[in-house]
Amino acid sequence: MKLPPFPLLVLLVLYVVFTALAIGRLITTGAPDMFSLGVIPVLIGLVLRANWGLWALRIYVAIQTLGFAALGVTAIIATQISPEDAKLFIEGKEIPLPLVAAAIAALLAFQWWVAFHSKTKAYLSQQQ
Repeated sequence: MKLPPFPLLVLLVLYVVFTALAIGRLITTGAPDMFSLGVIPVLIGLVLRANWGLWALRIYVAIQTLGFAALGVTAIIATQISPEDAKLFIEGKEIPLPLVAAAIAALLAFQWWVAFHSKTKAYLSQQQ
């Protein structure tokens, strides 16, 4: 079995981690979240090298981009209205919003790059 290209391999590992976190969140909260559980069919399509796997990846990244864009606009508006209330806390520690925005932008850029990389397309279009 031929290994996927390195960028796709990194993305697969990242998606396995996201899947574990999504399932853990589902078990602990009991609330299904399609924004995070949506990674499961994408991961299955990429691992099986299905002909729809590349499209699932591209659509999932597009949905993530729209969701994070909406979240970003909401954060900007909230910061303009009430800067002291627009803060992000995780386990009691404040996380700077510019750091979160930079991390999300980097993650999305990496996913877009992998989704449209020629090696990804070539790997997923090869017969097993």
